[in-house]
Amino acid sequence: MASLPQLTLLGLDRADFAALVESEGEPAYRAEQLLEAVYRQRLESLEQVSTLPQQLRQRLMANGVSIGLPAVEKRFVSQDGTVRYLMGFADGQSVETVWMPEGDGGEAGDGSEAGETAAPRAGRVWDRATICVSSQVGCAVDCQFCLTALLGVKRNLSAGEIVGQVCAVLKDQTVSPPEDRINLVFMGMGEPFLNYDNFMKAVRLLVEQVGVAESRMTVSTAGIVPRIHDFGEERIRPKLAISLNASNEELRTRLMPLNRKWNLAQLLAAARSFPLRNRERITFEYVLLDGVNDSVGNAKEVAELLRGMRAKINLIALNPGPGIAFSTPADERVTVFQKVLIAAGIPTFVRRPRGRDIYAACGQLKRTVEIATAPG
Repeated sequence: MASLPQLTLLGLDRADFAALVESEGEPAYRAEQLLEAVYRQRLESLEQVSTLPQQLRQRLMANGVSIGLPAVEKRFVSQDGTVRYLMGFADGQSVETVWMPEGDGGEAGDGSEAGETAAPRAGRVWDRATICVSSQVGCAVDCQFCLTALLGVKRNLSAGEIVGQVCAVLKDQTVSPPEDRINLVFMGMGEPFLNYDNFMKAVRLLVEQVGVAESRMTVSTAGIVPRIHDFGEERIRPKLAISLNASNEELRTRLMPLNRKWNLAQLLAAARSFPLRNRERITFEYVLLDGVNDSVGNAKEVAELLRGMRAKINLIALNPGPGIAFSTPADERVTVFQKVLIAAGIPTFVRRPRGRDIYAACGQLKRTVEIATAPG
């Protein structure tokens, strides 16, 4: 017997739901009931959607329709409160998603606005949180200092699988935007701009249905130049972050082979022409590798590259991992690098590693199920 075609509701927008209920001969208000159940109640199965008639639920399930919320296969909790989730999909593939709760204060560049403070809700030790979301199974960009690159790329995630990660974490943590201050950073496994259409559909669903403001979202790209131009024309879009990681063409090509296709000059030209909104800056991320790209000379070159640009820089001391042939610089080298950039008039922040002990920090996501505790 042939298997039934599968339709997952996560990833459908309002028009898609309207078409579905119409095809079932149901009144239009059923679409809103489904939207509520999938994106705001974040139910796991159609059986739980009590607002729908039982006959309709059974008919949808018999036709191969499901909600499609990813399964939390494993959960690792860091000593700093960070949680690394291994999210499983129907085809057996998996990605990692990270929950990072924060207290008062915090530095800008993690998806929050500088200076934001609010009293935490009763019983909580955090007042906002950031979810780091994956966009592909693995990654094709091959940055030489990143554990995810060792996986290669398996496939793109659907819009529903991207949104589903957020819904699964919100459900597990018992939180809900906009009542709870949730930031999203698309900086997990994969290059979002190599899965552009699914990524952008997910963004629109997260804004319009889940309730996360676009101002609380940041997407990071390794430098897919044509998509940076496309991204600037979007009506709804997160903030833009660009992984720089080198101060000149030769060094960037060594560390990020993607630079051969879209070089540093092309990338910076795209950044300079990007249509920034009022008070917005482009974030440049710079992973510091001991003795490779972290000298005073490198810092001066970076300052020259970004001269006159509305930009800020997040410095990230390398988060180590097995198979990575680079070392983490001493704190003193990071501080000196930061001071050079600040002296040049560029707001520069040092990103504090989160979840490094469970392989949840930037550059460490590798579906590491056999390692519960990392060194350092």
